Formats: sequence, structure tokens, C-alpha cells
Amino acid sequence: MDAADIILNIIRDFCIAFVVGFCWGILFGTPKRILVIAGLLGGLGHCIRFILLQLDFGLISATLAGSVFIGLFGIFMAHRVDNPPVVFTMPACITMIPGMYAYKTMLAGMKITDSTTLDADPTLLSTMAHNLMLTMSLLFTLAIGICIAALFFRATSVKEIEFAKKLERMTHF
Repeated sequence: MDAADIILNIIRDFCIAFVVGFCWGILFGTPKRILVIAGLLGGLGHCIRFILLQLDFGLISATLAGSVFIGLFGIFMAHRVDNPPVVFTMPACITMIPGMYAYKTMLAGMKITDSTTLDADPTLLSTMAHNLMLTMSLLFTLAIGICIAALFFRATSVKEIEFAKKLERMTHF
């Protein structure tokens, strides 16, 4: 795969995730003037995840990095547009929900209720357990990624957060 294909795949991934974040922002009632931020956060967070997956960082590590970015950039943007961060971080994280793994878990769970199917495929139970653990790990990772930013820049209000001062205090022990 050459560089042009890689860049095209990254742009395609960003565009799809942007649309998903934007549309979920509409469903969550995000104000119209900041729907683009929800889309950008979704696109950039998923893009980080996509790039790290291409670099073989692992699904859980890549998802954590993407959700931490969404959380940190969400706090930053909340300060800029005078809205709570949850308004655009939640729609942005929807792009990384592990729906496929949850579906495979549910499907395997339904299949193991039939003993003939279980006899035909003895790996079904371990496959279900694997997909269940992966689903739960990814959901936990998304929650932790967003909460890291909220805990890191904890204040009574987003308006009180000043990134330059906070970063300066953190770098000077």
C-alpha cells in the first residue's frame, strides 16, 4: 500500500466518523452552532484510533488514545464555545462503540442454547467469552478515556479552566 492509499483511507475514516458524530449530535440535541465540533471530535478521535490500529497498537490501546483525545479536546472546546463538554464528547465517542463485538457476543449466546450447534462448534463458548470481554473492555476504555480529561482538569465549571495555567502548574513541580 502506498502513501496515497494510506492518506485516502485516513481521510475516508475521518469523513465517515465525522458524519456519525455530527448525526449523533443531532440526536442528542446538541446546539446547531456546535454540531461541527461533535463531528470534528468524532472524526479526529476515530482517526487517531484508525492510525494506531494501522501501526499495530492494539484495539484497546488505540481506543483509549482516541477517547482520551476526545475528552481532552472536548474540555478545550467547551471552554471556547461556552457549552458543557458532554454535549460534543458523547456523540464523538459513539463512533468507537464496539457494536460488532456486542452483536457477535449476542449471536454466540443465542447459538449456545442449541446443543446440536454447540456440539458442531465447540469453540463457540470461548468465542462468546472473548467477544464479551472485548466489548466490556472497549466500553470501559471509552468511559475512562473521557473521564481522564474531566478528572485531570477538574473544576467547578468549564469556564474556570485555563489550559495554559493548568499546564504550567503541572510542568513545575
